[in-house]
Formats: sequence, C-alpha cells, structure tokens
Amino acid sequence: MATYNGAKFIKEQIDSILPQLSADDELIISDDGSTDGTLDIIASYNDERIKLLHHQKAPSLAKIKHSRNFYYATENFENALKEARGDYIFLSDQDDVWKNNKVSESLKFLQNYDIVMSNFSIIDESNNITNQKFYKKSPISKFLLVNIANSHFIGCCMAFRKSVLKYCIPFPQKLLAHDYWIGCLGAKKFLFSFIDEPLHLYRRTTNNVSTSTGTSNNPVVYKVLYRFQFLIKILVQLVTK
Repeated sequence: MATYNGAKFIKEQIDSILPQLSADDELIISDDGSTDGTLDIIASYNDERIKLLHHQKAPSLAKIKHSRNFYYATENFENALKEARGDYIFLSDQDDVWKNNKVSESLKFLQNYDIVMSNFSIIDESNNITNQKFYKKSPISKFLLVNIANSHFIGCCMAFRKSVLKYCIPFPQKLLAHDYWIGCLGAKKFLFSFIDEPLHLYRRTTNNVSTSTGTSNNPVVYKVLYRFQFLIKILVQLVTK
C-alpha cells in the first residue's frame, strides 16, 4: 500500500485487508510524507503484520510540469514492493475497500495464473455504490500495443506471483504508472487472467491520483509522447531481462 495524507479513508481500507491475511502475511505500507493523521492511524493498530516504510520523494520530480503526482505514487509503490517477501503480492490504494473474498478468490486464480486483475465496483465518499460492475467483459488484450495504446490495468485490483514482481522491478526511471508497467509486462510474459467478479470497491473522489476510471487532463501531445517512451521502456525490458 502506498499512502499520502489518506487519514479520511485509510482505516476502512486497512480494516478490510487485515482479516483476510494470515499470521505469516504482511501489509507493507510506504508513506510519502503524510502530514495529516495517516501515520497515527497506522500506528494505532499495533499489528506486527504491518510494516511501515517512509519514502523520500526524488527532488528531480518536483520540476516536472505534468503528472508529477503519478511519478511520486509510482516511486512510493516501488519502495513498498522492494520489501515484499511473500509468494503472492496484492497492490492496494489507501482509500478503497477490499471485499471479504478478495484474497481467497484471487489466490484460487493464482494457482493457475501468474497475474490476475479483478473487476470492481465504484463507490463515492459515502460508500454509496455508483457502478456495481465496472467492466462488462475483460478489458485486457493479448496484444501489447493495444494494452499500451489504451491501457485498462488497475493496480489496486491486481495480484501476482513473486516471479512477476522480480521481472518488473526495479522500475525504469521516470515511470509514470506502475500498474501499466506491471500489467503490460505481466500480460506479455506471463499467464494473465481477468476475474469477472467484482472483488474490490474502488473509491472515486476528487483527490484520486489515478485516472484509470476517469479522464486524464494531460495534453494529447504529452499522452502520445509518453506512450511512445513507455513502449521503448517495455521493449528494452523484454529484450534485456
């Protein structure tokens, strides 16, 4: 889990995760310098399965005009992922809610696949469901270029084997979206499956960093340029690793 000033919703998220973990599992939280009550809420659990990391933002990213927060979030997630020791890794945002069968159902699929992404429901700030089932069918293509051009990888709905993690990290410099990176490589190099059942409550608020379920405000030229750069990074990874 990557956090930054998430005090409003983080308790509900942690409460939905911990009951699904065994005594040997871990909840790794990387915080990006929260100044609200996020750290106090995390500390209040006093649970040995929770491992809190403090991430330092790269000073060079402060000069980026567009999507600076995306870069920060990606670095923050990588900081947590580098410490993952389990055989199966789940990505988590700070303001969503896991359904109580998310882990069990995902693990069933991970017995036959290397990486999975589940469907999800959308909730608002008051936990009202505004979309019961976001995807009507699998949004993931078997073709790499299609996934890059119109990526639908939602990190907080993804889980994967450690072999996928080892292949995907370290992230290349100035990677904009960690879930696109893991998703595209996972679908290309490993066995990928989409779980049609919504296992996740995705909270859509005005403070969301991700635009996966909405519309990006970045200029068209920026989007095209980034996808081209992303493709080059993907091809380099596929050839060299």
